[in-house]
Amino acid sequence: MKTLLQYIPLQLLLCFILGILLQFQYQFWGLGFGFTLLFILLLTTFFIFLKNRKIFTICGFVLFFFLGTVSVYFNTASNYKTYFNKHLTKNNYVVLKIKKVLKPGFYYQKYVAEVQQVGNLKTRGEVLLNVEKDSLQERLHIDDAFLINPIFKELIPPLNPLQFNYKSYLAKQDIKYQVFTNNSQILLLDKNNATLVGFAEKFRETIQDALLKYDFKEDEFAVISALLLGQRQDISKALLTDYANAGAIHILAVSGLHVGILLLILSFLLKPIENFKKGTYIKAMLIVLLLWMFAFIAGLSASVVRAVTMFTFLVVGQLFKRRNVVAFSLISSLFFLLIVKPMFLFDVGFQLSYLAVFGIIWVQPKLYGIYKPRFILDDKIWQLFTVSIAAQVGILPLSIYYFNQFPGLFVLSNLLIIPFLGAILIGGILVILLALLNVLPPFIATIYSNIIGLMNNFVSWISHQEEFLLKDISISFLLMLSFYLLLFSLVSFFMKMTPKRILYFLITVILVQSVFIFEKKHFSDKTEFIVFHKSRFGVIGNRAGAKIDLQQNIDSIKIAEITAIKPYVMHEQIQNVSKVDFKNFIVYKKQPILLVDSLGVYDIKNIVKPIVVLQYSPKINLERLITKLQPITIVADGSNYKSYVTRWEKTSSEHNIKFHYTGQKGAFILK
Repeated sequence: MKTLLQYIPLQLLLCFILGILLQFQYQFWGLGFGFTLLFILLLTTFFIFLKNRKIFTICGFVLFFFLGTVSVYFNTASNYKTYFNKHLTKNNYVVLKIKKVLKPGFYYQKYVAEVQQVGNLKTRGEVLLNVEKDSLQERLHIDDAFLINPIFKELIPPLNPLQFNYKSYLAKQDIKYQVFTNNSQILLLDKNNATLVGFAEKFRETIQDALLKYDFKEDEFAVISALLLGQRQDISKALLTDYANAGAIHILAVSGLHVGILLLILSFLLKPIENFKKGTYIKAMLIVLLLWMFAFIAGLSASVVRAVTMFTFLVVGQLFKRRNVVAFSLISSLFFLLIVKPMFLFDVGFQLSYLAVFGIIWVQPKLYGIYKPRFILDDKIWQLFTVSIAAQVGILPLSIYYFNQFPGLFVLSNLLIIPFLGAILIGGILVILLALLNVLPPFIATIYSNIIGLMNNFVSWISHQEEFLLKDISISFLLMLSFYLLLFSLVSFFMKMTPKRILYFLITVILVQSVFIFEKKHFSDKTEFIVFHKSRFGVIGNRAGAKIDLQQNIDSIKIAEITAIKPYVMHEQIQNVSKVDFKNFIVYKKQPILLVDSLGVYDIKNIVKPIVVLQYSPKINLERLITKLQPITIVADGSNYKSYVTRWEKTSSEHNIKFHYTGQKGAFILK
């Protein structure tokens, strides 16, 4: 590990990542560009004239930091003069081109589209395209270009506190606007400038059409498409949930696991080539070629391209037969990918993939050395067990931070599925080849479908052992980092038990405890009055520490399971959720709050400058209410008719009173 930390490219990579993070957060590209040029000059000066190694190294670190900032700038479309939003005018027709097909929603097919042209001007930039579902029309395909007169809308942030922020998620992919349309408003243009990704999609659709001729069940076909073609759009929500709860969701995403297994199989099958002159180099070239062919079949998705790139560096690195070549190859691949596309850094799959692999490289050899198997079978089982544990060590804090759960039976699901995954992948590739040639015997298709069905049933059984599934776990970003420091110091101590390392471990234990106590104190002291947004319903909360009182009329589900408040309850560590009736009036920190519902009653004496919350579309004269109560703020929640809200907003504006509609501005929070 010490050798790895002293690896200069790793240190430069960390500086580069720091530059990416700060540039994305603070956007100081001009400074970065200037300093990059400056340090290139300084590097040249010190290298040629002074030859001072320390100063040269420091300058190199600073240089790579600013290279990180510049790479983000040049990969952000809005920084260019040709960004589409800078040239939009009323009634301008634009040309959109489909770049990526996303999982559809309930009412819309979803795509990532590039804005290629506004009027007669060539532009750049991507948008989220929502096309209304139409059973009579075929969905759009990658490389489809069309003319449209759209209304570009900014992406909407979450309307309730601590919900998943889809706007932020897309912003990290440089997507800031969305378009809603239907097929009747789209004029398809003749295809030109077809891309490799477009060709991959056509080939993948040809494969799917060939497979559909056989009697595959819906779930089995969806899993085959995910395993071999990288297409998860057709997997049902229930099946996805089963795989996630079983700790096997990575099996459905063509990524490092699948590519790594293929690499092992190809290395074994092509081993005889090493006996020829320069056979090692020929074997490496063939493996890389076959891996990229698999990536093409899988649609060249971001996850599979990242995985194949990573293993390409690994295959090339192994040719040099040096110590720590695996770790150094992975660092080099990470460096290369971030230079090409720095926004990969914010991709959850990217983060988990590399952390899992580094966990395996660092932890697995030591775990494997704890027990010495005597037989081949238990040796393979022990290898697989230690690999699974090591991968979890690498990703555990981050996966809990993102997904708020821990599948306790992940080892069992991985032990029983992964040994057969190689055979499933090879069998699937053979099934595809035979289906394309139209010579696939139906009984082979049936056998393969049954194997996939058995895997689905096993995963479903694992996922329903709910006593082993820890749900609704919330940790903060700071606590996640503290846990990584704890794991790092613990593993380092077991690798080499020295007084210094046990001291570091104890310090990290104290750090984790301190962060935990600080956050617990913070949450226990926190008070808030919140008007949540829930379409057609009213949900109002008065929070005091770990307890929140809710007034709501949703009786069909548990209070804590209401989608508007569930993330808030989980992340804010609320222990007690109770249903109350505020009787249309509440005082929060000496601030009177009047709740006016459908009955329209507001004639309450001795109220001075209240906050008025309007619910369930009360038929009131708002001007009269304003004159009588002199409210400081008027809040309308999601239970009101939008026509009423529009009228109330206008009236409030005329009287210079703050108006807050939760359907636009999100939940109203009084701290």
